[in-house]
Amino acid sequence: MNDRYETPLASRYASSYMLELFSPQKRAETWRKLWLALARAERGLGLPITEEQIRALEAHLTDIDFACAAEREREVRHDVMAHIYAYGKAAPAAAGILHLGATSCYVTDNGDLILYREGLRYLRGELCRLLKNLAGFAGRYKAVPTLGYTHYQPAQLVTVGKRATLWMQDFLSDLEELDFVLGSLRFLGCRGTTGTEASFLELFEGDEEKIEALNRRIAAEFEFSECFPVCGQTYPRKTDSRILNCLSAIAQSAYRMAQDIRLLQHDRQLEEPFEESQIGSSAMAYKRNPMRCERICSLSRYLIVDAMNAPLTASAQWLERSLDDSANRRIALPEAFLCADAILRLAQNVSAGLRVNEKVIDRAVREYLPFIATENLLMEAVKRGGDRQQLHEIIRRCSMEATAGMKDGGECDLLRRLAACPAFGMSLPELESLLDPAAYVGRCPQQVEAFLSQVLPSLDGISESGATLSV
Repeated sequence: MNDRYETPLASRYASSYMLELFSPQKRAETWRKLWLALARAERGLGLPITEEQIRALEAHLTDIDFACAAEREREVRHDVMAHIYAYGKAAPAAAGILHLGATSCYVTDNGDLILYREGLRYLRGELCRLLKNLAGFAGRYKAVPTLGYTHYQPAQLVTVGKRATLWMQDFLSDLEELDFVLGSLRFLGCRGTTGTEASFLELFEGDEEKIEALNRRIAAEFEFSECFPVCGQTYPRKTDSRILNCLSAIAQSAYRMAQDIRLLQHDRQLEEPFEESQIGSSAMAYKRNPMRCERICSLSRYLIVDAMNAPLTASAQWLERSLDDSANRRIALPEAFLCADAILRLAQNVSAGLRVNEKVIDRAVREYLPFIATENLLMEAVKRGGDRQQLHEIIRRCSMEATAGMKDGGECDLLRRLAACPAFGMSLPELESLLDPAAYVGRCPQQVEAFLSQVLPSLDGISESGATLSV
């Protein structure tokens, strides 16, 4: 339908996996699995639930009648009760024991935790594929000299590969944070309306060990090793802050990398992939705009801002429960996952097809290398008997004159100016012999090798990805 709004994250950017993960079908199925797990655990702990009722619930985990649920929700204004009704209609033998002792957050919150964990696991794989792409790029170009920039002004030489390791280091920090978040995720369990488990104290006639066992069994069924030790009706919304902070961190790293590439593409040193029939501009047919990197930056800004929803929501929770988090979380959390997914897919695509224009880079290096090499030239001239302070003044004066000439459209003639000064004591060929760019990159190649030797073992078995993009 083209007469209804659809979020571009779904229609243009996110992967089919992430769209399915946060689909109404997946959410409803997860709720049903939670209701089944509750009934199964309650039966195992002695409550009067029959095997026939369990089998009835098992038989209808995926056949969701969304029309029935929607009609019921219009009547009762409660989405969870509407789905309980629809599940009961599908499995009438079990309708009377559905949701026994639980409150709505049993399915909504535990269901969200399950989906968020799966989303984080998926993003972890995408992040590792991006790192694998960048590792290959860094290794290939570890020794290719290029201008360094400070304040976006030409500075001492680095290498193309070394610069890529700076991007990698940011993403590795994100990977560490993601692993921490995954490792610290806990299950809510089935805790009742205010987190006191009072309903289960009644159901199990005061047997507290059965209540503990109930939560352990349900958590284990969904592969959670721990529940939150205490809670109100919901799991702590600080968890959402932790998750969105992690996704925001990925966006920050991607933004930094994409913006660097955009700057370098302006100088034609690097270029993101550009397809054979791609159009850069509707008016200027010659254009090769860095649209993928621009999109990464655009989506990253959205995600960084979206992540602010979680701390604002967490800080505004009242006592054991308020509902002012619900509408916000329905939008902010799924869209953050879809956005992070889109960013990583774009970053994979760019990193897999990043073009290095080595001749352009070399030309820029050669233009500025005489200035960069002046300290080495000074040392060599001193070795030949020159006065360090006098030589420094010659370099300063000649550099200012050469720079002024370049600003008037001339070429860099610093070496010719130095050679023309008898006090400097070196001929033009002697000066030029000291201008091998490889001599001015410091330990960049070795730094890249050492860095990759630490990183690559953790990426073994991860395939590089070009992430095919539909739009």
